[in-house]
Amino acid sequence: MLELKNISKTFYPGTVNAKTALNSLSLKLEPGDFVTVIGGNGAGKSTMLGAIAGNVQIDSGSILIDGQDVTRLPEYKRAAFLGRVFQDPMMGTAPTMQIDENLALAARRGQKRGLKWGITKTERADYRELLKTLDLGLEDRLTAKVGLLSGGQRQALTLLMAALKQPKLLLLDEHTAALDPKTAAKVLELSDRIVEENGLTTLMITHNMKDAIAHGNRLIMMDAGRVVLDIAGENKKKLTVADLLALFSEASGREEADDKLLLS
Repeated sequence: MLELKNISKTFYPGTVNAKTALNSLSLKLEPGDFVTVIGGNGAGKSTMLGAIAGNVQIDSGSILIDGQDVTRLPEYKRAAFLGRVFQDPMMGTAPTMQIDENLALAARRGQKRGLKWGITKTERADYRELLKTLDLGLEDRLTAKVGLLSGGQRQALTLLMAALKQPKLLLLDEHTAALDPKTAAKVLELSDRIVEENGLTTLMITHNMKDAIAHGNRLIMMDAGRVVLDIAGENKKKLTVADLLALFSEASGREEADDKLLLS
C-alpha cells in the first residue's frame, strides 16, 4: 500500500546549515499494516510523513501509494489517497465552521465543489450516527463551531474526518502529543477502533515508547534519516521499553538516555 524507495532529503544543501533529514530511506507497508514510528528529535520521522503527504519535496528516490507513483504529485492531488491527523488539535479542521460542515468537507474530499453546496437531511442523519460512535455527545452539537470544542474532541472529530473517505493511507503525526494523558488514551483507543473497523493502512508517529509497543502490528525506529529497527508480530508484542533502548543502542552503535532518545 505504501513503498518508499531510497528517498533522501537535505535541507539547506550547500550551506553551513545543511541537514540531512532522510538518508536513502526505504520502507514498505502492506495493506492493513498499522505501523508505529519512534525515534529521537531529528531522526526524520516528521520529514518522512511530510514527504509522503507531499508538503516536503524529496531530493531523490520515489514514493508509491497503492502501486501509483506519487513522487511528483502536488500535495492537493495526494489528498485523495491520504487521511492525516496532526499533532496540533487546531489543524485538520475549519474552526469557524460547524461540525456538520467540517464533516461535509471531508466527505467531499477529491470532488469538485462549487459555491453552492449544501448538506442534505440524509447526510446530516449520517453524520449524527457517525458522531455517536465517538461517545462524546457531539451528535447533539452538529451546528456547534468546531473552534469551541476541546482539544480531545477536535482530534476525535479529525480522526473521523480523516477516515471518512476510506483513504489508502492514514497518517497520524504525534496526534496525541498535545493532549493530557487521559484524553490521549481515549483518542488512541478511538484510533485503534477506526483503523480496525475500516481496515486502514496506518503510519503513526509517537514519542511514547509504551504507546508504540501497545498499538499496531509493527514498530519501526528511525535514526539519522533511516530505519534502524523494524519489528513485527509476536516479537513486537513481547517488547518492553528496556528492550527498545537496548536494541537502539545495538542498531545505532551508541547509547542515549531514554528521555533524550524518544521523549520530547
